[in-house]
Amino acid sequence: TMTFHTMTEEEKYIVTEWRYDGEYAIYNSEPYEAQKEKGVGFANPENTFLSFYDDDVLIGYSNLVEEDTEVFFGMGVNPKYCGMGYGSLIAILTISFSHKIFSEKPLYLEVRTWNERAVNCYKNAGFKIDGEPIVQTTHLGEGTFYRMIAR
Repeated sequence: TMTFHTMTEEEKYIVTEWRYDGEYAIYNSEPYEAQKEKGVGFANPENTFLSFYDDDVLIGYSNLVEEDTEVFFGMGVNPKYCGMGYGSLIAILTISFSHKIFSEKPLYLEVRTWNERAVNCYKNAGFKIDGEPIVQTTHLGEGTFYRMIAR
């Protein structure tokens, strides 16, 4: 059974150590200590992080950031459990949770267009591509992204 709770400090150390292979390595995180020094990522107080468990295994996390008219959504799945359907379940549970705490505001995300695994995960959870792909530069360099929304 999948359960979730507000992410603990200990869990922030764990998830920032997860390592992805190949083209997914772009999603590897800098250590939590470094994020705390800068007040970014898992140390940014504007972020609402949730940890997801299947029994006693930490499967993944999601992040919500309330904005004026929408809620930004992000998530990560433990690399050992990618491609097993957990991502869609995490997204579905997070959408429902977000609607309870952020009064039905739509959620949006930005996902790299090459990441078909994630795009399909989000579609399965009810997100739809919104408009044309956007080219933007992030701290990881330039990329082409889909904006996706869930109401």
